[in-house]
Amino acid sequence: MSQINYAAMSDKELRQYFLRHREDKAALRAYLDRLGDRPRNIITTVDDPDFDAKIQAAILRQMQATENSNDGAS
Repeated sequence: MSQINYAAMSDKELRQYFLRHREDKAALRAYLDRLGDRPRNIITTVDDPDFDAKIQAAILRQMQATENSNDGAS
């Protein structure tokens, strides 16, 4: 069996690869490591009086980003 070069895959390719090869624990580890290395964006804290508004705004931004990335894929 040949070695798979996870580092050469894009995030999307690695995710799709793992979803097709769920028994490949090294692929899962590579994907989780990649996600863990990313900076985390703190949206709000539980005691923030604007908690709901900030969460809704973050969800809207994510939905718009997803729509924009899907538009470019067509």
